[in-house]
Amino acid sequence: MREFVVEADGGSRGNPGPAGYGAVVLDAATGESLVEAAEYLGVVTNNVAEYRGLLAGLRAARKLDPDARVHVRMDSKLVVEQMSGRWKIKHPDMKPLAAEAARVFPPGRVTYEWIPRADNKHADRLANEAMDAGARGERWSPAGSTAELDAGGTAGRRAGAARTAGAAVGDRVARAARTGGEAGAETDAETDTGTDTGAAADVRAAKTVASPGWGPPDMGAPATFVLLRHGETPLTPQKRFSGSGGSDPSLSSVGREQAERVAESLARRGTVQAVVASPLARTRETAGIVAARLGLEVTIEEGLRETDFGAWEGLTFGEVRERYPADLDAWLSSPDARPTGGGESFAATGERVAATRDKLVSAYAGRTVLLVSHVTPIKTFLRLALGAPPESLFRMELSAASLSAVAYYADGGASVRLFNETSHLR
Repeated sequence: MREFVVEADGGSRGNPGPAGYGAVVLDAATGESLVEAAEYLGVVTNNVAEYRGLLAGLRAARKLDPDARVHVRMDSKLVVEQMSGRWKIKHPDMKPLAAEAARVFPPGRVTYEWIPRADNKHADRLANEAMDAGARGERWSPAGSTAELDAGGTAGRRAGAARTAGAAVGDRVARAARTGGEAGAETDAETDTGTDTGAAADVRAAKTVASPGWGPPDMGAPATFVLLRHGETPLTPQKRFSGSGGSDPSLSSVGREQAERVAESLARRGTVQAVVASPLARTRETAGIVAARLGLEVTIEEGLRETDFGAWEGLTFGEVRERYPADLDAWLSSPDARPTGGGESFAATGERVAATRDKLVSAYAGRTVLLVSHVTPIKTFLRLALGAPPESLFRMELSAASLSAVAYYADGGASVRLFNETSHLR
């Protein structure tokens, strides 16, 4: 079994203020840097940035080897103690982040260690470079990042990272003088002495994080996702599995009429400022009809695609029960189980949607954006916002051409505003 070390850091210049995270995955045996991740987050608190760094590092490690063991090293006393189970997580805005991190790997496969800030320089550098790029209005990712790994191999990127390491040292010195310190300027809840108690830490941490759905006056407008399920296809009334690995059906005549009705309703509201859609035909067609009515362009986002249901694509639930009873039972009982034939598990979908959420919240901070997607991704957005367990996906009804909405605040909190609204179809 492979073993990785994840070093992660997050910082906020203002707390809350312009923030970013950095994470690096190391080979535990050789110390070799395998992959880096970093992102500018917009205006959030330090604690949120630290947790986002942890999530990015764990997801990068899972992408390298989902069966690996991972040892996390961070200079955030709060995150390490909470994730180790020694400190309680009392504030509701921290609980969903910790729950997401706990689900990346199975229980018992991840251990945590607090380290001094001076020993976390690699992740600190990445976080500061992400914040610097964000301050300049630039999109930036480190050499060997998870985004680059998705596009190809690692050898050339590792070489590039080595070539830029010397320059980064000089940049870091200049940056420290300019910003007044390193990433991870911690709240009072995170001390290097290790003498703080969990209760006191959570009380102080709560002071920097708003309650769900309510933000302080200086937090600004939230990023609001209006979540639209595509209109009907020929498979929808028959309740057949229709994911990203099937025939990719287009809208039926009923589905096109539904899209027109959604477009008219959203035009009357006049709040949508951008339209983003899954790459599948039914979502692109729905988004195109709505965007034309609103006078907007459609941006395609791969992370919004439906789950791949493998060999179940095009089948009804009853047909799957008849042909693959054991696989269906496993799928219904565990989010890690895949549909027959190499489909995508709900756990994998959850990781993809969470990463897409973070990306879009950063890109559309303070704006209202229509996300045209599918049943599972939309339910997952809602589940994550509520901090609900994976099995809650089976307890939500989501109609074709329905609207839901979630607002995301600068401190990392989320508020579900609407669910399965279909009055525009009547």
